[in-house]
Amino acid sequence: MDLDWDDLRLFLSVARLGGLSAATQSTGLSAATLGRRIASLEKKLGKPLFHRSQTGYRLTEAGESLLSRAQDVDAAMLSLKRWHEGTLGDRMVRLSAGSWTSAFVARHIGAIWSVEDGFGIELVTANQKIDIGRRHADLGIRNQRPTEQWLAGRLIGSVAFAIYSGRDLINGIKAGYFVGVAGEAGQTPSSRWIEARHGDRIAVRGNDAMSVRELVANGAGLSVFPCFVGDSDPRLVRVAPPIAELKTEQWLVSHHEERHEPAVRTVSNRIVALMRGHGPLFRGEAAHREKPARDTE
Repeated sequence: MDLDWDDLRLFLSVARLGGLSAATQSTGLSAATLGRRIASLEKKLGKPLFHRSQTGYRLTEAGESLLSRAQDVDAAMLSLKRWHEGTLGDRMVRLSAGSWTSAFVARHIGAIWSVEDGFGIELVTANQKIDIGRRHADLGIRNQRPTEQWLAGRLIGSVAFAIYSGRDLINGIKAGYFVGVAGEAGQTPSSRWIEARHGDRIAVRGNDAMSVRELVANGAGLSVFPCFVGDSDPRLVRVAPPIAELKTEQWLVSHHEERHEPAVRTVSNRIVALMRGHGPLFRGEAAHREKPARDTE
């Protein structure tokens, strides 16, 4: 049986991110195409690799077994590529976070990585919790303290949420309608809060966080965003105080055995400094707009 590396690469993306929608951005393929490729791989192997549900894709026992082997191949291919290019060392620090936090980290990449470091950074963006225990990531920014005994956590701050509108009172905003979140992205506490309290006034939905922000900014309605997102976007206006019941802690999670590894420790310390340095923004206390990344570091 011949296995196509491209199929294994797609399998890795879906397995690491927990679903088809989450893997579309990293692979450049549509969810429908990814679904067909995964089904084809399962047919070739003669066994299911995922348990499919509305909340995402969860690995079967066969999927877990393939994942561990495919990750070895992925690491070997990456090492070979770096050796050929003569650029970075073999170490790649993988950081997992939700879409908003990943976007924030990306804007401030200069605060946590430079070309002189000798290691690379990989952002793993997913709404589902990435399994650090199985080394699917080295570090994770999460909204609660880890309970697994093999994981270590550092409290690095808290995150406030509030209702925002676009600046122009047009279309759905003028009518007091809300923009909801559909699909896998709709499982977050803030999305469920909108459904529970304003579900009868949702006129428009988006199936990912970024599209919801664009809809709100362009007048489709109101929605809930983390304050560090809403207060940083000049197109958005906070229309009510932060929602107390949605406030969450912010934890940096790592594996006990790897947290002192030099590259992981370096990135960890830099993330802590970055997040704590922007603490008022995350807590919804910053009255000013966030400055561009080049001016803050």
